[in-house]
Amino acid sequence: MQEYKLKRGFAPDMDRIYECLTETFPGEVKKEDGKFVTSYGVLSSLSVWIENKKLAVDTVSDTSLTDDELILDSNKRFRDFLLQATGYTAKERLKQAKKEVSK
Repeated sequence: MQEYKLKRGFAPDMDRIYECLTETFPGEVKKEDGKFVTSYGVLSSLSVWIENKKLAVDTVSDTSLTDDELILDSNKRFRDFLLQATGYTAKERLKQAKKEVSK
């Protein structure tokens, strides 16, 4: 499980997170135990929820798939979802993660 800080102005609102998920990942998004669950490409399971005003994400990858285009598309969509949901780019999220580790 990974937690992502939300940028100022990005509310920890499950409805907004749901919209980000449906815009980024085609397919069905289910609600289970207060979490949104979907799958796409190599991501056999993607669970998203709000915890302590942070976006919590748990992913399970299907390692049996080896199609490079599918892998790249899945990763791009996941990064696009995180950008939409948190407001931070991959570079900014990396910087924050390094800062958290050094504490």
